[in-house]
Amino acid sequence: MNSFKAMIVDKAEDQFTIETRLLNLEDLPAGELLIQVVYSSINYKDALASIPNGNIVKQYPHIPGIDLAGIVVTSRDDRFQEGDEVLVTGFELGVGHFGGFSQYARIPSAWAVKLPRGLSLKEAMILGTAGFTAALSVHDLQENGVLPDKGPILVTGATGGVGSVSISILAKLGYEVVASSGKSDMKDYLLGLGAKRVISREELVPEKQRSLDKQLWAGAVDCVGGKSLSYILSSTGYGGAVAVSGLTGGIELATTVLPFILRGIRLIGIDSVFAPMEVRQAIWERLASELKPPALESMYTEISLDEIPEAVTNLLHGQSRGRFLVKL
Repeated sequence: MNSFKAMIVDKAEDQFTIETRLLNLEDLPAGELLIQVVYSSINYKDALASIPNGNIVKQYPHIPGIDLAGIVVTSRDDRFQEGDEVLVTGFELGVGHFGGFSQYARIPSAWAVKLPRGLSLKEAMILGTAGFTAALSVHDLQENGVLPDKGPILVTGATGGVGSVSISILAKLGYEVVASSGKSDMKDYLLGLGAKRVISREELVPEKQRSLDKQLWAGAVDCVGGKSLSYILSSTGYGGAVAVSGLTGGIELATTVLPFILRGIRLIGIDSVFAPMEVRQAIWERLASELKPPALESMYTEISLDEIPEAVTNLLHGQSRGRFLVKL
């Protein structure tokens, strides 16, 4: 192999480019594992890395892609052998280290998870960081006592990657899912994933915000943050929990201590980037078994490396649903 294709973003002064280029293995950064990448996926962070002022990329030129799944070509770590199927999400991949939008990647072995039995490379990347985040959210809600018999579960940003996977997982586990979305034309899609009811995102931003509102749900997977999170906290039932992983609605949170001290509400932060390896392995094992979304095949669009710029534009303008799967 003399060369391979990769999607490169580059920035010099006021000039920004995103294009497919040919690279050699010598162009890749250091790491114990050389991986032939079979699939990657597009996350919101990848979209930000693919525009001039996304404030994600640390150094140019750069290969985005915070997810990859592929086959080990060479290994300098005895835990991995040539031919092993692995997946990588988070850490510095696609941010401070060349990422998955490349036919080959060289990474630190400490970032790699062996592909669990029951999950294909393709399925792993339909899930990717979004699926891992969704599963971690559901796992943490369960650990905090939010079970199907406690009442409805709200999922915000429902047509996005985390939201779509969360709905499918929760429905599989027997939860009554209420999906919130700003896309009125996506109702059938969300019901098909397993939501019992679809509400508009405007319903989560009432004109008058109360410290404690009517108790509507036992818990929530919040992919949005901002003003709607304030309302969600005030309207979550006694002993409930909210797993928050998103900030598209803003990073400010205006609330009071009342939901926490009068209703025992728990606000759970979900970090998919630096989650410890033992947590990663456990969650991916669950995603390969009881948490594997039954609607997985209906929530992705497969694209090529050359189609990434268009997909990124669609994602940033809210014109996408589910997941973009990149076939290398």
